[in-house]
Formats: sequence, structure tokens, C-alpha cells
Amino acid sequence: MDLALLRTFVAVHRAGSFTRAAGLLGLSQPAVTGQIRTLERQLGRPLFLRTARGVVPTTVGDELAHKAAPHLDALVEIAEAGLDDRSALRTLHLAGPPEFTALRVLPALTTLVTQGLAVRCAFGSAEELFEGLGAGHHELAITTARPRGRLLAATPLCDEEHVLVAAPRWAARLGGPAVLQVKGVRALEALPVVEVHESLPLVTRYWSAVFDTRPVTAGTIIAPDLRAVLACVAQGAGLGVLPRYLCMDALDAGEVVALLNPPVPPLRTYFLVVRTGALALPHIARAHEWLLRAAVDW
Repeated sequence: MDLALLRTFVAVHRAGSFTRAAGLLGLSQPAVTGQIRTLERQLGRPLFLRTARGVVPTTVGDELAHKAAPHLDALVEIAEAGLDDRSALRTLHLAGPPEFTALRVLPALTTLVTQGLAVRCAFGSAEELFEGLGAGHHELAITTARPRGRLLAATPLCDEEHVLVAAPRWAARLGGPAVLQVKGVRALEALPVVEVHESLPLVTRYWSAVFDTRPVTAGTIIAPDLRAVLACVAQGAGLGVLPRYLCMDALDAGEVVALLNPPVPPLRTYFLVVRTGALALPHIARAHEWLLRAAVDW
């Protein structure tokens, strides 16, 4: 069986599209289509089902990808590294949410960088990261959603606790956590809110988990970066819901105050996501393992 055909097949399987695979391989779409048809004729079985949004692998296609992809990735690794260890330097194309990646992930990878790993980082939403992984733009992504299908594989990394915070003057006006616990959610309805999106995703999740209701307030400041939300909350712009890791120093310094201490705080899980078979590549596998070990202390 021609290895070039297998390489094209794996690219289509990972990209979920002849067009995206052609872009990754530097080939024309007709050339990719022709190679897949040739491979299907050789095997005597269809490998993909064509859909309006791309292609979906058949059971035979999934089985072939599971068997072939790790070996092809290993051959690529050998070809790129060669026989000289000095050429083994690899670049990890990493992606994730900006705050968690900046404050947790990149610092944790510093040791690997000092050992020769290069890192190129991108930020985006879970949907954007899944698309980038499938298209081959990223090799390892950190997301707060688990991908569907067999193209991507996810490993739980860690949980983050969400905290309802405000500046000390707002906390004093509300009477503190003990009083607020008695007054309930109505005491919060008059407070302005600082959030990352007009839909108030963090506040809505917190209200649902702690109060079993939806917030009735509107955002007064919307900034798509949790670090900006923290800065505004600390200056008294309103309440906010933030990951504990991000506001821990501000809590310790008294710049913000936790308005509530629920017995079961809301949590959100982060996942390490790669293309299926990508952990056969040493530089991806090492970063993946390194982050899992670092996350034990997060």
C-alpha cells in the first residue's frame, strides 16, 4: 500500500474535509479526492461518507486511521528529526483560553522550553480551538468543553472553582457573606455586573448552581478577558464571577471580597485536547504529560 495514499487518508480523517486536508498537504482538492478513491479501490471498501459539511469516516475508515495514524506520525517524526539529536527541536502549536493559558499553562511549560521545546500560542473559544485542531493549525489545546466524535481525544486536566466577588465597599453594603446567605439572591439583583459577554455566561452558571435561578441583572461592563473583569471589580465597578486561581492574590490582598462561600462551589473542568493519534509525536506527548503533572497542584 502506497504510504502517500495513507498520509492523504489520515489528513482527510483528521480534517474532516477534502478541502481542509488539501490545504494542509499542499495539494489540490481533486488530487486528494483522487488519492482517496484510489485507496478505496485498493481496499475494496468505502472509507468516507460524503456530507454537506465535509466527510465522515466509515467504520472501516476509523479502523484504518486508528491503525495507521500513529505509525505515520512516528515516521514523520523520524524524518524531521533525522539522525542528529540537535535537529530534534520541535515546535508545539498550543491553543487555549487567554487567561488560563497565560497564567497556568505557559508558565508550567517553561521547563520544557529551557530544554529545547519551542511554543507557538493561540487563543480562542472552544469551538474555534476544535476547528483549529481538526484543520491542523493547533497540536494541543486546552478547552472547557469536551469534543464530540472520534477526530479529537480529550483528557480531563483540572477543575477550577468559581467565586462571586466584589470590591470591599460593595461587600460592606451587602452586610458580608453571613448576611447575604440569609437575604439570598434578591440582595444581589440591584448590583451592577462585570462580565466577559453580554449573555453573562459566568454569572448565569453561578446563579444556576448556587441559587437555582437565572440572573435578572444586566451587565454594566463587558470585557472579553477575565483579567479585565478582575481589575474592574477591584475598582468597584460591580460584582463578578471569577476563577479562584485568577483572583486568589486579589482576595488575599483584600482588593476583592468573596460575597458567598457556598458549601459546594461551582466548578468548571478543563480538558487537554489533541487529534486522535497525535500523542505518538514525542513533543506533543511530553507537553501533554507535563501539564497533567503540573495540574495536580492547581
